[in-house]
Amino acid sequence: MKILITGGAGFIGANSVAFFAGRGNDVVVFDNLVRGGSVKNLEWLKARHPFTFVQGDVRDPAALTRLAEEHGPFDLVLHLAGQVAVTFSVENPRLDFETNAGGTFNVLEMVRTRSPGAAFIYSSTNKVYGALPGEKVTEKETRYEFSSLTGGVGEGECLDFHSPYGCSKGAADQYCRDYTRIYGLKTVVLRQSCIYGYRQFGMEDQGWVAWFCIAAAKGRPITFYGDGKQMRDLLFVDDLVALYNQVYERIDTVKGSVFNVGGGPGNTLSLIELVAILEQITGKKIPVTRADWRSGDQRVFVADVSAAAEQVGWRPRVSPKEGVVKLFSWVKDNLSLFE
Repeated sequence: MKILITGGAGFIGANSVAFFAGRGNDVVVFDNLVRGGSVKNLEWLKARHPFTFVQGDVRDPAALTRLAEEHGPFDLVLHLAGQVAVTFSVENPRLDFETNAGGTFNVLEMVRTRSPGAAFIYSSTNKVYGALPGEKVTEKETRYEFSSLTGGVGEGECLDFHSPYGCSKGAADQYCRDYTRIYGLKTVVLRQSCIYGYRQFGMEDQGWVAWFCIAAAKGRPITFYGDGKQMRDLLFVDDLVALYNQVYERIDTVKGSVFNVGGGPGNTLSLIELVAILEQITGKKIPVTRADWRSGDQRVFVADVSAAAEQVGWRPRVSPKEGVVKLFSWVKDNLSLFE
């Protein structure tokens, strides 16, 4: 199988490359290597798996055309490249738009004109649902919870793009859907929620689970933006990559679909609860400071993953406690990578 993975040197990308290349597939990685940790991920991959690397940017349609001419056609395009932080999008909305909306459009056009038979999987985000203003939230001792959405947010929830990041990812999300309707491409949109795991070089504005693990391993304080009761459903990266593979295997039946993808109601943690787990692991008290809420932050998000379970036969397998232990152990064993 010939696979193109845009953003293949990123966190999710590197895990995806390892999975597909490790199974003997012909993998092409396209990445601009701008994101922190991407060069280290690329070096790690090169030491373990055969694949082709092409440095380039999804904002450059000519580079994508050359990529397709030299390495296509593809059986699967896994589009993971993008600008990933809400805070950055607020500071630089044009670059965010050009990367997420424009970049996805460019990749879609490359597939439409050069690899129209390819399966196209797009990593969207739960941010397309915004703050879910119509849903009431209950405040508990250590977390917020939905008052009524006990099964999580389903794909039928109204879209409410909030923040430039939400707008750019949401626009790309809808372009992918429409390229199935209008051009017949085999697209599937995965609205992902709080992915974490190995090879994640988390930052304070994105990748909070990894960021907390890195801080705990280094004995550094952690800042809560807000009160720390923000709650998410966590999905370990191995489970996500397994879903990519299962979607590809069923692409002819699920093309045109959108799936909400996260840990689901059974795999949730708040910031406060994650710190408590890390204190148990380390046996040390972690100092916490607080700052103002950040624009676009959701108090609660939990994905209803039943559609993916029913249509793809997929479900999360790694619990938050198990996943945090795995990630913390990896961080602790690789502290030199975070200097």
